Amino acid sequence: MPLRGLRRRGRCCEARRILLRLSLRRSSSSSSSAAPPNQSSNSAALTAEEEAAAAEIKSSLLRARKGSVEDLVRTLAAECSEVRLTSGVADSLLRRCGDDWKFALGFFLWAQSRGGGYSHTPYACNRMVDLLGKMRQIDRMWDLLSEMHCRGLVTVDTIAKSIRRLAAARRWRDAILLFDQLEDLGLERSTETMNVLLDALCKEKKVELASEVFVMLSPHISPDAYTFNIFVHGWCSVRRIDEAMWTIEEMKNRGFPPIVITYTAVLEAYCKQHNFRRVYEVLDSMSYQGCHPNVITYTMIMTSLTKCERFEEGLSVSDRMKSSGCKPDTLFYNALINLLGRAGHLFEANQVFRVEMPRNGVPRNVATYNTMISILCQYGRDDDALDVLKEMEAQSCKPDLQTYQPLLRLLFGRRGQAGAIHRLLSELRDRNGLGLDLDTYTLLIHGLCRVGETDWAYQLYDEMVGSEIVPRPKTCKLLLSETQRQNMEVYVERIQNDVISFGFSL
Repeated sequence: MPLRGLRRRGRCCEARRILLRLSLRRSSSSSSSAAPPNQSSNSAALTAEEEAAAAEIKSSLLRARKGSVEDLVRTLAAECSEVRLTSGVADSLLRRCGDDWKFALGFFLWAQSRGGGYSHTPYACNRMVDLLGKMRQIDRMWDLLSEMHCRGLVTVDTIAKSIRRLAAARRWRDAILLFDQLEDLGLERSTETMNVLLDALCKEKKVELASEVFVMLSPHISPDAYTFNIFVHGWCSVRRIDEAMWTIEEMKNRGFPPIVITYTAVLEAYCKQHNFRRVYEVLDSMSYQGCHPNVITYTMIMTSLTKCERFEEGLSVSDRMKSSGCKPDTLFYNALINLLGRAGHLFEANQVFRVEMPRNGVPRNVATYNTMISILCQYGRDDDALDVLKEMEAQSCKPDLQTYQPLLRLLFGRRGQAGAIHRLLSELRDRNGLGLDLDTYTLLIHGLCRVGETDWAYQLYDEMVGSEIVPRPKTCKLLLSETQRQNMEVYVERIQNDVISFGFSL
């Protein structure tokens, strides 16, 4: 059945009727060897000539980007007919287009019509299918799939991207029907492709539907360990841990021993319920079965206990991990430093940061430094926090916005720190080239209003709006109140006009 016919069929069937209509006439016992291997885009650097060609094409696209896809194609046909197009140029432009599907599709269709020996790479086709699906341009995605099928370009990777995007768009029927038509597309309904479908449905929390699909398919397609892990994660994601445990039992009965990631999903679900009694029971059961927790498992449990302020229990999990012989990594140490700091053990947190991590050869990352700076600021140790910031830069570990936020928050809590705030903000922007985001603008504007720097707060607000970042309603309300209190009439009028344009009711 052609894909366009498949699309029409998908719109008029209910999920259960689709399952009943799954035609399993052909054997699916063989592997998907008929599918050509996934070919990634050649990511080699472009030549100077190719860079010039890409720049010329991009310039034409930008001039016409407010028009329709057809307008983009016409513009390129008129302005870029002499440009030498290579697969490197095409793949590079499609990589750079971000989520601008019109930009990408206009270029893709024009390039496809060029002829002259050019043809799209599998990367270009799969990138376009994925982008159209991501941006909910499902009908256009179907049309492109149909064309790719006619050209013999549909691979397992193409189908995987399409099924995932259909599921994310809540087009469950179409996702199932696309799987049903795999053999018409020259591919096989195999364990691999079945897992793609089940995983896509479970990730969208349609675990019951995935279970019904599996019941229909399992007599004809053999599951593997990954199939059962998909369901364990799926049931845990919808908080039905009993079904996840029954799935583990079925997994064992089928001859697939559960692995660490299987149990970690269950442990994470219990942690979200704050049911730590069951967490310890599962940990003991794992050790009894010879399936030992890994550092990811222990870090997740310790982090969950920290969030619940069960600090001593968190430290006992850390001790349990170390005594088991499991080696800590950077993420574990980040969680441990955070736990110790929140528990009031600043000296011990500093020892982990300065002694234990270097001694064990575990590298620090941005999050390690950020955690240490945040803890020091929490205790009012701004000089020590600034020393950590300098050390971070000396180690060529570039700070991010999260690095500066606790320092700014600390300085705003003290009078007479306007100069220090200026210096820190200048360093953030000029030395490290960081742009401000919504959270940082909000922090700055609110902090400046509290310390009476209303004019500076408004300048940042104006800059924020000029950057097309919409402020939060509470920020507008606070700044409006402060400017009214200080009779800044021009600012008041501008903020009131912005509030109307944002659709806020203060």
